[in-house]
Amino acid sequence: AEDDGYLLTYAFDESQLRTDGEVPSDTDAASRAKSVSKHQGTRPKTDISPKKPFKPFPSSPSRNKVCYVSSHNDGVTDDSEYILSAINKCNNGGHVIFSQGQKYVIGTALNLTNLNHIDLDIQGYVQFTNDTDYWQANAFKQVFQNATTFFQLGGNDVNVYGGGFLDGNGQVWYDLYAQNIYILRPILFGAVGLHNSTIQNLNFRYSPQYYNWVANSTNVLFSNISISGSSQSKNPAKNTDGWDTYRSDNIVIQNSVINNGDDCVSFKPNSTNILVQGLQCNGSHGISVGSLGQYPTETDIVENVLVYNISMSNASDGARIKVWPGSPAALSGDLQGGGGKGRVNNITYDTMSINNVDYAIEVTQCYGQKNLTACNEFPSKLTISNIVMKNIHGTTSSKYNPISGYVVCSSPSVCTNIKLSDINVFPSHEAARLAAADQKAENRQGTLRRRAISEEYSTSLQLKLTFFGNSGLLARRC
Repeated sequence: AEDDGYLLTYAFDESQLRTDGEVPSDTDAASRAKSVSKHQGTRPKTDISPKKPFKPFPSSPSRNKVCYVSSHNDGVTDDSEYILSAINKCNNGGHVIFSQGQKYVIGTALNLTNLNHIDLDIQGYVQFTNDTDYWQANAFKQVFQNATTFFQLGGNDVNVYGGGFLDGNGQVWYDLYAQNIYILRPILFGAVGLHNSTIQNLNFRYSPQYYNWVANSTNVLFSNISISGSSQSKNPAKNTDGWDTYRSDNIVIQNSVINNGDDCVSFKPNSTNILVQGLQCNGSHGISVGSLGQYPTETDIVENVLVYNISMSNASDGARIKVWPGSPAALSGDLQGGGGKGRVNNITYDTMSINNVDYAIEVTQCYGQKNLTACNEFPSKLTISNIVMKNIHGTTSSKYNPISGYVVCSSPSVCTNIKLSDINVFPSHEAARLAAADQKAENRQGTLRRRAISEEYSTSLQLKLTFFGNSGLLARRC
């Protein structure tokens, strides 16, 4: 199956899946009924390394009772009632177990935002139903970009682990979205108002949209997560971000494997003190700040972010910052914006290996605006400052040869102190080009330290850029 090589954990045998990624048939389930195993798993340690979080995480006490989740185990009948019953019994100090070898079907939107001192030990296979009408009407509506979630997990001191699977039954959604881009596709895992918690050692498959939504949360660790799920039809799995953080502080995402079709990680508005490290991203749109500044009445802040030791393959971008311009723009029929205020500040990308990536580095304040003259006339109201990108190495694809990255700033007054060091990235089959250009050559404000810079670009630098080391690949197009 396509997931081979990407499983991080262990409790549910991947060989029990059909080659199309679906849960086995009822006959298969019946033949395995005797293999259902009830045992209490061990909570993984909270090991955040090598980089440490911006703030320490509190300890989580041991649990004093155990509740097993019952299941119809037929792959069809809704088990939501059983799940709620077990969680309610074991809330406030208990350990809830989804048994190994068992299938659990969720066909009801679950509001689990009142959890307290509880472990959810998912050893089995949990799948959400493919009833698109029900989920469009009942999934939990979030407040950003028409996001919805199958469930909401929130509270204090919640640990989710176990080596099992969460399956969003995404294929029906990929096909439906191809017919109607305005449908509301649920996010697989919704952490909403979650504090002092961990999500570790799990496999996420076939999400209809984002895989993880982390909103209004603090002190949350995601570690050893396997994400995968491509479309089996001609209709691609779109907007399948690995993680989106929103209005959240002190979030850690580490040591995970992501095979998806959109941002590997995206820092949405008001994400602060975020650590991302040790990820293997394949097929993504990079690790992205934004998009920000979409809504004119909102102030968006992304500040204090460290992205460290990332492998990025077969992607459109590596390190990416995307900000909407000061006037309305449209990226697609269902995604428009511009005019929002705020700042992107103190963002570091350190150590990234790239392979077959279209742009190693992309920074833009003209997101969604194809008319760059209009973007310059109505510059972004959201500033970008104190950006460090260093130790980035590898090869880009041939898509934009010979350019391997670019920076688009709508005005020099809103883009300051962007530093690149030890950038060793080379485009396919051609010599590397370092370029920095702008429409207004008279407003030169930068310095470049590199040999063999193309004169056509180096004479018109508007953005302040500082380059160190022996290689940097940057084109500026605004």
